[in-house]
Amino acid sequence: MSGDFATDDEAARWHYRPPHPVRLNPLFQWPIRLRAVWDWYRGAWLMITAVTVPLAFALVVWAVFLPPLESMKTFQAGWMLRVWLLNVIPQTLVAGGLHWWLYMRKGQGMQKKFDKRDLTRKNGVFTFDNQVLDNIWWTLGSAMTVATVYQWLIFWIMANGWVPVITFGDAPVFFLIWMALIPMWSGLHFYWVHRLEHHPKLYRHVHAVHHRNVNVGPWSGISNHWYENMFYFTTYFVHLVVPSNPLHLMFHVYFQQLSPVFSHCGFEKLIAKDSEIAKSGDFFHQLHHRYFECNYGTSEIPFDKWFGTFHDGSAAGTERTRAHKKQMYTR
Repeated sequence: MSGDFATDDEAARWHYRPPHPVRLNPLFQWPIRLRAVWDWYRGAWLMITAVTVPLAFALVVWAVFLPPLESMKTFQAGWMLRVWLLNVIPQTLVAGGLHWWLYMRKGQGMQKKFDKRDLTRKNGVFTFDNQVLDNIWWTLGSAMTVATVYQWLIFWIMANGWVPVITFGDAPVFFLIWMALIPMWSGLHFYWVHRLEHHPKLYRHVHAVHHRNVNVGPWSGISNHWYENMFYFTTYFVHLVVPSNPLHLMFHVYFQQLSPVFSHCGFEKLIAKDSEIAKSGDFFHQLHHRYFECNYGTSEIPFDKWFGTFHDGSAAGTERTRAHKKQMYTR
């Protein structure tokens, strides 16, 4: 560890934290280091990650389970119910599976767990006095409902030919580039929506539901107030502007809905039989849940670095964040 990071008094508050400051996407660093950029994207796209798991779900669902676009020209219960199930079932499998392995089965014990504490029970802060039940309700009740309604609308518009719909055969290069850029668009949209939600009035009445989770778990990822989800899932409407295929939308859907399960799971890596099998938790966002007014975006686009709200996990980062928070709430 480097000096400031190694001697941080806050270190005792963590059970585990990475042995180095939080890293940001080297694509935005100058002079550009091609090897570092390659390593960054290789780690995101060529391993089991919060990018490749949503991509795998999207490919299978698009190829096997998604109703034909032609059938969505009118609102009918059959295809609408299927789209809802294609949201709820993967969300339950991934969030429920990770919760079972990490918090019920305790399959890797405390290895790579950021926070010392277990998830909360018998706490009136949470709906049903239980953190996990609270998170399940706000995820499956609120998030899945809003996300599904938005998807119904987008598929209906696509099916009626009111926006350009492309195939791989039409424009193979653009098709692949747009797929690759979806996580970056998601990060751009998330930063600005998230900053808005941290306005004191919106935070108090809306975003505070999500921030009940200081010690986060897999079901915390999109455990959001109804109004927050109405902002959060507007990211999907980019497909009414940028020519897209239903596969683009489904990848966007699963990236937006499943990647927060990984980033909030509370463990940096998934471990089975003493082997690291996947990158899971995100210390960048874990810091946001502990200190609130920092790391509003993602490490993919360094908006927080550019706008002075980046916390790299160091003592200096903690001091900057506390000063920023004090300025916010004493204006």
